[in-house]
Amino acid sequence: MNAAQTPRPLTRREFIRSSSALAAVALGGPFIAPGSVFGQNAPSKRITLGVIGCGNQSTVDLPEWLKLDDCQIVAVADVNKASFGYRNDKQFLGREPQREFIEKAYAQKTASGTFRGVTAYADFRDVLARRDIDAVAIITPDHWHAVMTVLAARAGKDIYCQKPMTLTLREGREMIAAVRQHRRILQTGSQWRSTAFVREACEFVRNGRIGKLQHVETYLAENNFTGPGPGWKEMPVPEGFDYDAWLGPAPKVPFHKDRCFYRFRFIRDYSGGQTTNYGCHSNGVAHWAMGMDASGPTEIEDLGAEFPPAGDLFTTPTKIAFRASYASGVVLECRTDKRNFGATFTGTGGWLRVGSKGLEASSPEILKQPLAAGDLRLPVSANHYRNFLDCVKSRQDPVEPVEAGHRTASLCHLGNIAMLLHKKIRWDPKKEEIVGDAEAAKMTARPMRAPWNYDLPLKT
Repeated sequence: MNAAQTPRPLTRREFIRSSSALAAVALGGPFIAPGSVFGQNAPSKRITLGVIGCGNQSTVDLPEWLKLDDCQIVAVADVNKASFGYRNDKQFLGREPQREFIEKAYAQKTASGTFRGVTAYADFRDVLARRDIDAVAIITPDHWHAVMTVLAARAGKDIYCQKPMTLTLREGREMIAAVRQHRRILQTGSQWRSTAFVREACEFVRNGRIGKLQHVETYLAENNFTGPGPGWKEMPVPEGFDYDAWLGPAPKVPFHKDRCFYRFRFIRDYSGGQTTNYGCHSNGVAHWAMGMDASGPTEIEDLGAEFPPAGDLFTTPTKIAFRASYASGVVLECRTDKRNFGATFTGTGGWLRVGSKGLEASSPEILKQPLAAGDLRLPVSANHYRNFLDCVKSRQDPVEPVEAGHRTASLCHLGNIAMLLHKKIRWDPKKEEIVGDAEAAKMTARPMRAPWNYDLPLKT
């Protein structure tokens, strides 16, 4: 279906006229919460949200959504009903605990002290099938992002997709095509673009405050868990956890507690390790400062990365070290560092460093002098979640649109490929192809396990 054939989405007025009947079907009763829950925001001005993924990151994201009075969470979905063992053995999460958490938060805003109106699903497609839901927040392991985003776009939902946006290079192009074809809004959830000092740092670099940019260093966190080592054994699947659905498009393999929940991060079937986890923060800031939202490096080489021993369940780097070279002459080096997050930009006129504590520079004047009237200004966002909701209403691109998320993730994926092969690879950022290396080129995409694919029929 081309853009001209795409069904016109319901306007919010049309949506509100039909929402009561739809909600009665979906929830067994009216879903619109009382005004006391959402302040002065009338139902017609609220964005209804479905949350897909109720693991560790949801404990960060849900409280942020709940602060926004023009956002109403009406559904959650997760393949795990409830269990311990996420980031630590005491963390108890899943669709039922998070449904209860949301309803308790809404209940505290009501005169009666009670609230019912959030439905929990095992299958994310049940969320996509609800016509009363405007947008979805995808907070799942990385290997699910592409399929869920494409299907959500087809279903007419706007999308807040947690970083890293993709598991592979090719997935990003599929996500961009779906978002643009179906005229959806997508915010990549790495959030640093909604931090004032990060935007200021990028504006300083883009406007030549440190002279001509020559070199960038980015810092990524060390691994915070180690694998079970070679010889690990299959374990029983917890009750209430649909392990096959958790694997989804990934290969079918034996269950181990360190494979799922939080520690999926360190297994290449589901993630790119800290290269993509923290890399989509630090390298995302670097790319914003470099003006690389629509481009990327031309060469990427390993600088001595280290990996777990053969046979370990964990397969992502334990020590990250790669170099990316750009057509402009800028060289970026990305390494594991105890500073966890940040980037140092070095130019012909000094250096500037941005990190979790703010800005530093080789000269105080670099940071003190205000931007001139004609200087380039970057989009302003004070809150990543707020920016997404505003863009759902305005239909303008958010501060971190789908293309930006894709290009940042692409740099990280290319770094992983170079480190895995312990070699230098060449990249055509325009065609988005690895040049002259068939072995490396095969690693830009992965097959999906049936029935999960971009053409999967939607529920109705």
